[in-house]
Amino acid sequence: MSSPLFAAQLESLQSCLAMLDVGTLQEKLDRTIEKLGSTLAAGKPILVCGNGGSAADAQHIAGELVGKFLKERRALNVRALSTDTSVITAWANDVAYETVFSRQVEAYGQVGGVLWAISTSGNSGNVLAAASKARELQMSVLALTGDGGGKLASLSDILLDVPSKLTPRVQEMHIMLYHYLCERIEARF
Repeated sequence: MSSPLFAAQLESLQSCLAMLDVGTLQEKLDRTIEKLGSTLAAGKPILVCGNGGSAADAQHIAGELVGKFLKERRALNVRALSTDTSVITAWANDVAYETVFSRQVEAYGQVGGVLWAISTSGNSGNVLAAASKARELQMSVLALTGDGGGKLASLSDILLDVPSKLTPRVQEMHIMLYHYLCERIEARF
């Protein structure tokens, strides 16, 4: 027996996929692969951040690139900023949750590094603060967002926005995109 809800979710996802401008997206993905690959080859860090499901995605990305995606290769300098609970809770308690990621960008970021900022709305305050700090440090900002990129769009060097504002569809599309990026980056090493 098929579920009407599941069929509706599949239809919604298929609709998002159909709305992708594949040519423009491929151009952005190619630029992203070049930027991330050259950053890692130069020994510079890639810092990844997001909240909630996007924090889990940040950890997933770091896990694939520090560990391995599909093949054995050297570890890559990628750090998820949502993983150090002592830093996050101390800073949030003593100062402000709004700056838990920007403080870590200040600590771990380097000129020539990349901040990979994930926000389905593009408007998460602490992700925006991290992007602002990254730009101060002359880091590139890669944004993975929903349709239009929200406020994060103006802080980004590369904006990978997917054609939906519905959080579950945005997150599903994000997984597809970052899995593709992880595979292509890994192929360079």
